[in-house]
Amino acid sequence: QVQLVESGGGLVQAGGSLRLSCAASGRTFSRYGLGWFRQAPGKEREFVAAISRSGGSTYYVDSVKGRFTISRDNAKNTVYLQMNSLKPEETAVYYCAASDANWGTRSRDYVYWGQGTQVTVSS
Repeated sequence: QVQLVESGGGLVQAGGSLRLSCAASGRTFSRYGLGWFRQAPGKEREFVAAISRSGGSTYYVDSVKGRFTISRDNAKNTVYLQMNSLKPEETAVYYCAASDANWGTRSRDYVYWGQGTQVTVSS
């Protein structure tokens, strides 16, 4: 069982940056692939980024490549999402999730989910 708690969301102007954190409970954090998803009002939840168990491999949706960076610190049981050059259309609730697989891009690849943190990007 893994419990995930996101933090770091907030209001930022277009072009600004935010760093999301997701702290996990449990002693087996390093066995999980981790991902970030987002859901905007009226839209389906979409994959944003994923990182493998060791942190050696990362994956991004095309729209955030070069602007977002996912990382993890297995010693601190935490995964991060650094978001730069944010756009108003990226306003959404951002969720972190843990997968039994090394990584995944689909919601169904993930077993554990956090409650989400709101990111609002003003124009």
